[in-house]
Amino acid sequence: MADVKLHPVMLAGTGSDVGKSVIATALCRIFRQDGYSPAPFKAQNMALNSYATPDGLEIGRAQAVQAEAAGIPCHTDMNPLLLKPSSDHTSQVVLNGKPMGNIGAYDYFRKDEGREVLRSEVHAAFDRLSSRYNPIVMEGAGSISELNLRDTDLVNMPMARYAGARVILVADIDRGGVFASAYGSVALQTPEDKKLIKGIIVNKFRGDLRLFEEGRRILEDICQVPVLGVVPYFKDIHIEEEDSMELAGKQHSAVSGRVNVAVILLRHISNFTDFGMLERDPRVNLYYTNNVEEIGKADIIILPGTKSTIDDLYEIRRNGVAEAVLRAHKSGTTVLGICGGYQMMGLSVDDPQGVEGSVRRIPGLGLLPVDTVMEGSKVTRQVSFRFRDSDGCTGYEIHMGRTQTAKDARCSALNTFTDGTADGCLADERTMGTYIHGILDNPQVIDSLLAPFAGKRDTVATGYFEFKQQQYDLLADHVRQHLNMPLLYKIMSQDD
Repeated sequence: MADVKLHPVMLAGTGSDVGKSVIATALCRIFRQDGYSPAPFKAQNMALNSYATPDGLEIGRAQAVQAEAAGIPCHTDMNPLLLKPSSDHTSQVVLNGKPMGNIGAYDYFRKDEGREVLRSEVHAAFDRLSSRYNPIVMEGAGSISELNLRDTDLVNMPMARYAGARVILVADIDRGGVFASAYGSVALQTPEDKKLIKGIIVNKFRGDLRLFEEGRRILEDICQVPVLGVVPYFKDIHIEEEDSMELAGKQHSAVSGRVNVAVILLRHISNFTDFGMLERDPRVNLYYTNNVEEIGKADIIILPGTKSTIDDLYEIRRNGVAEAVLRAHKSGTTVLGICGGYQMMGLSVDDPQGVEGSVRRIPGLGLLPVDTVMEGSKVTRQVSFRFRDSDGCTGYEIHMGRTQTAKDARCSALNTFTDGTADGCLADERTMGTYIHGILDNPQVIDSLLAPFAGKRDTVATGYFEFKQQQYDLLADHVRQHLNMPLLYKIMSQDD
């Protein structure tokens, strides 16, 4: 069966955060288990969480996760257009893995020649990908019924038309209004696009599935397409999230009996997937916070990555978080900065070219004897490195800015790359910073970070890669159990 060429399938949504990315991840794993060679594709993604490909380019983190579930290296063709919000109105545009500059929302969504250039780029990326993999698991963005954006849309139904994709509508029953959202999403399509919608998945169901049998029949009757499955809500399967909306449920408090790790909740927080392994370590209670009292209770404080170092540094000074971090550090708390958080921990951040905005210089927290200068070029690469005395560590860099040790300052490198160059700064055993995302995916790094608190718990960390593989299998089992896969294969096999 796996040698059969399947039509692409697109997971389109009745709205944002309905679970398209997770269902796409599950299908990538299922198709791989069934002997196919799937690959994910999202023409345009808007997210602060990004990832470096093996060839040193940048894509959305969700597509990197989906590629991992499919068992293949991630590539920019899987997400040729990435928008990284810089403010409420502007985003950095990353095309084929390379930043093209910042642009306002109005200018980006205008129908003009530049828009058609972007369309041709995402089409070309899809063509390259579909020539190498079978099937392509496509993902839409937000709602497929944004009528005011229909003419400029690059990622939803116009992309499905170009790809010849079979569109499966994903509706979130947990938020309510599933009948109206599903029916409206279908009814508002043009006759041409309506024909592309081949089924519906009702996602995030809570309770006894038998109670929705009548609802299933009603949906099929009013939408005139089959319901492929009703997928129950789950809490015990851990897949890396794409956006910071998921952090709302992780803003709890310090507890006794475990190492309390507080991740500072920045306004422009990015790459919070850095903390997935640490969050699931049985020795650790990890929580996101900008509450000064909860910061003071932490054993370890982490300043995470950010899309806007200067703006977030200004904000944590304004709201008292910076003072709370300094006060906790003075009392003996360990402070670790990653990427933008590392830049914040230094003496100063300079932006002479206005890369991040109009503020040209801001003092840092002064925890590390380093200075940062923002630069227009972006570093994106996967790295192998030695962490202090531990070889065999891996991670990736995505940052704008160059950080150097201040003149006559004493600071050891935290990491050494395989080419002998250095990364980061280790001022002392409880004050350190690094540019490397994913550094905490390495058990030896976590063990070193937690070593001073060994008396709190005596369990040990497990490998994060193996953990993630187990979670992909659990997700595939969960979705396969509740999805009519024979019908989906039939839909993807048949020509119109």
